[in-house]
Amino acid sequence: MAQIQKATGFVDWLDQRLAVKKLVDVLMVKYWIPKQINFLWAMGVILTTLFAILFVTGLFLVMYYKPDTALAFDSVNKTIMQEVEYGWLWRHLHGVAASVTFLIIYIHMLTGIYYGSYKKGREMIWISGMLLFVAFSAEAFSGYMLPWGQMSYWAAQVITQLFSGVPFIGDALVIWIRGDYAVSDPTLTRFFMLHVCLLPILIMLIIAIHFYSLRVPHVNNEISEEIDFEVEAQKYQSGDTKGAKVIPFWPGFLSKDFMYICLFMIFFFYLVCFKFNFAMDPINFDPANALKTPAHIYPEWYFLWSYEVLRGFFFDIAGISAFNIGLVAFGIAQIIFFLLPWLDRSDVVKPAHHRPAFFIWFWVLLVDMIVLTIYGKLPPTGMNAWVGFYASITFLLLLLVVLPIITIRERKKESK
Repeated sequence: MAQIQKATGFVDWLDQRLAVKKLVDVLMVKYWIPKQINFLWAMGVILTTLFAILFVTGLFLVMYYKPDTALAFDSVNKTIMQEVEYGWLWRHLHGVAASVTFLIIYIHMLTGIYYGSYKKGREMIWISGMLLFVAFSAEAFSGYMLPWGQMSYWAAQVITQLFSGVPFIGDALVIWIRGDYAVSDPTLTRFFMLHVCLLPILIMLIIAIHFYSLRVPHVNNEISEEIDFEVEAQKYQSGDTKGAKVIPFWPGFLSKDFMYICLFMIFFFYLVCFKFNFAMDPINFDPANALKTPAHIYPEWYFLWSYEVLRGFFFDIAGISAFNIGLVAFGIAQIIFFLLPWLDRSDVVKPAHHRPAFFIWFWVLLVDMIVLTIYGKLPPTGMNAWVGFYASITFLLLLLVVLPIITIRERKKESK
């Protein structure tokens, strides 16, 4: 047993029993971050802040929410929005935080792609990050159902029906997910449980794995320089803080992040206070009606690109139904980014602007995803349908064909 001495204060008392100072050293003070980074490296801490906002506001909302199809709509739009003091504010904080979370996720993901932070030892960082994206997507979809408005109901109807395309067990799987033959009260109860219990626990677990996966390969930098973190850390600790290429996570890195968080919160509260429709779809203020199909069903903006890939194939090909082709394309779109470390066949780890072919590929991919997002909200008729089709084909070709070709050529060029 360790020798316990008279404590000089509460922190010392706690440290003698839990080794708090050693834990802080391992997690923060002696965890090293490259100096050569910019504001884009603050996205991870901003996402953690947003998750905290979602968690706290969600606790307030769940106090008044009723997970019952007969009561859910009124519990949100009357009780919370009108009767509970500042209930409208808590709901809007929650909705805006959910929407902005995906904006930051996409920036974070695109930053990783641009700077090559997904390969050469950082594969697990990328995979755990993509798992977070999937978990947040499931959390967002389950939350979108809870107000039980018109778009909530029909989005649930469309998305759960997708599982019918799973070979052999599709129909049984749909019934199991819904808890009934149609979207109804058991469906709402299931998704309520997922949203407030199972998925938040899963997200916290994956966040811990994501942070832990950074420990060995460390954070990349904006020039993708290979840094010997042990040597540079010794330089810093010996007093050569200017010559060292690294800074401690705390206070050096995190103090800068606090500044970026403050700037971000100005933008966040601007959306909360002045852009009420940003996270509130007007159609969803109508109660769910199974007998009245909306003229045009669409998900939230952050799902529109993948939704357009799903419906982009609107005609049969070689005897294969459009539904099955779209479902396969949609499935590929959900997993394709997980495979990015292996689709990129080059060993070069540099920012995209130092990789000419990859630089063009990156911006074409980004523009294509924006086109998919825009057309995903438009009715799939006439020219809209054809633009969606070609954008979907382009998306799949860019990742499955073009990326391997240009990176194999890059690898061969570097080996000469």
